[in-house]
Amino acid sequence: MTCLAREEPLKKSVESPAADFVDRYSRQILFAGIGAAGQRKLARARVAIVGCGATGSALAGLLARAGAGQLRIIDRDYVEPSNLQRQSLFDEHDAAESLPKAIAAARKIAALNSSIQVEAKVEDLIPSNIEPLLESSDLILDGTDNFETRYLINDYAVERSVPWIYSASVGSYAVALNVVPGQTACLACIFPDSPRGMVETCETSGILNSAVNLVASITATEAMKLLVGGPDMPTLRRTLLSFDVWTNDRAEIGAAKPRPGCRACGQRDFIHLAGEGRPHITLCGRNSVQIHERQRPIDFAELDRRLQAHGQVRRNEYVLKFWCDPYEMTLFPDGRAIIKGTADPAVARSLYARYVGS
Repeated sequence: MTCLAREEPLKKSVESPAADFVDRYSRQILFAGIGAAGQRKLARARVAIVGCGATGSALAGLLARAGAGQLRIIDRDYVEPSNLQRQSLFDEHDAAESLPKAIAAARKIAALNSSIQVEAKVEDLIPSNIEPLLESSDLILDGTDNFETRYLINDYAVERSVPWIYSASVGSYAVALNVVPGQTACLACIFPDSPRGMVETCETSGILNSAVNLVASITATEAMKLLVGGPDMPTLRRTLLSFDVWTNDRAEIGAAKPRPGCRACGQRDFIHLAGEGRPHITLCGRNSVQIHERQRPIDFAELDRRLQAHGQVRRNEYVLKFWCDPYEMTLFPDGRAIIKGTADPAVARSLYARYVGS
């Protein structure tokens, strides 16, 4: 009865935009950690989500429903049927159309919360475009699948003093770390070098959607703490947290202070941001290589005509897909391509040169 009595005034005054706002987020406003003032701060927040796969799509959905005012979703990839088991913003139609994940996510978010702004960027975050893609962000969230991009985000965030949250999941394992430059340890403090040798991926080890949702829920909550209370929020977690949802193993590593001598936050040597000699990226265990060809606009209609004699071609306004057994090539309008069927950059470059041009 008490709950119904508190709801009644909200239902009577939904004519005004302010009342609509209060009604929509009423259960979140009632939560003492956020309240009306915190909800207004969320409405003004500008969040960049780098990568919109499993973790990134879950994060985007959670923050959109929570009322984060501006979301910029940056992703280089397209939706495939194998994504649907764990990537919560996509459906079978998106996979059938090979829609870029950023586009598909923005469309879904527009349908579930039209009051926020969503900007879709179908791009790969690299040193040459990181400034325009991440500028003006209050917070950066990690939905990527590789340490190279994470180190790049870390360099940018530390150099610009922008908080960011590292998050990852594979198999049944989830891990997350809040990075507040100048206050907490950064990614390079915890992991001075990229992991070497065999590294688990979602294709080699599989992944549980429950592990994805766990790390996304933890990260989205920490994101709201930062956006509502700032980096000095007492409840902000200052550890590297890992949890295995299958075995129930849990661990935390202290990350409350920067590591003395850290390359990034100590010596301010931003080698990943400099980006010299950056290699091609082999995607998340999918036997795929990405080819970067910036400033090379592709005429999909002309290329479609040229490729018809060499294999199967399908296109929409966002991607052109070309199958020439045993390879699959996905081209984007800016000239970037994902070559599936090889993990050898030389083979991928050769195929690109043969069918698109050198």
